[in-house]
Amino acid sequence: MDKGRLEALLAPVRVPHHPNVLVSSDTADDAGVVRLTDDLALVTTVDFFPPMVDDPTWFGRVGAANSLSDVYAMGGTPVAAVCVYALPDTLPDGVPAAILQGAVEKCVEAGAPIVGGHTVRDTEIKFGLAVSGTVHPDKIVSNANAQVGDVLILTKPLGSGYLCTALKGGRLSDEEELHVMEVMATLNKAGAEAMIEVGVNSATDLTGFGLLGHAIGMANASGVSMRIDTANLPLMEGVERHATPQNTSGGLNKNMDYAKDHVVWTGGNELQRGVIADPQTSGGLFISVAADRADALIAALDARGVGCHPVVGEVVAQGDKAVEVV
Repeated sequence: MDKGRLEALLAPVRVPHHPNVLVSSDTADDAGVVRLTDDLALVTTVDFFPPMVDDPTWFGRVGAANSLSDVYAMGGTPVAAVCVYALPDTLPDGVPAAILQGAVEKCVEAGAPIVGGHTVRDTEIKFGLAVSGTVHPDKIVSNANAQVGDVLILTKPLGSGYLCTALKGGRLSDEEELHVMEVMATLNKAGAEAMIEVGVNSATDLTGFGLLGHAIGMANASGVSMRIDTANLPLMEGVERHATPQNTSGGLNKNMDYAKDHVVWTGGNELQRGVIADPQTSGGLFISVAADRADALIAALDARGVGCHPVVGEVVAQGDKAVEVV
């Protein structure tokens, strides 16, 4: 369901304010945060979706990494998870277990054990996790605190939407297929540790709204505008070959349509403009950090083996549009 349609359906609902709620859906942040004590808060989130890859174990890995990422984006530490399953009766034996095995591997890597779950019947398989994490109330990283003068850093390459569409059509090589699965299944744990160590102003993780949609969201929540430099966008292996109309997802078109009222386009070629709106599955962290801390953040990312960390833009004073693409 597209974002506009969902917002319209939920508009009549008013959630009462609670004094312990530190972060809610008001700013479209990645997870909710609730104060437990003066020095401890709960980070809570849930995410699940149908398969974007054919291999069930890799689907479990990607689904788990995607769900865990919301906690990392808030500066939190995942501590436990429960799985959410929708399974068709016709699913071959072994597939549910393979999906769960992939998820278990990623949760072990994250240090957040799977402690249960819930399963329903459905016509299409879906999988994900509800994740609980912790964070100090004074160290929450929200998407609503980007500051003018910040630089914008991205920790994973772009293009998984194009590549997953090509994968479903059997148009990826074995090497390209493995690469996109590995990127999507990579935890944002190291990136989160680096940004916590250095101290950043805002962050979010990239999902189906693409870099463009998340930049719009962060800009609006923070009361600023953002300038995205298309020349510095990192691309996954194979994207230049597969970014074609045949591999363009419906989500990309919806993201572009949503951007019409929020973006001014002054630069970028056709590939770059497509990639910036391409829906991402388990994408990287999109971080807004003070300019004088950017080098320290890049060094901290390097030290933890995060090889992708280009500066993809800057935060500017709020203008007529949330984002300028140059």
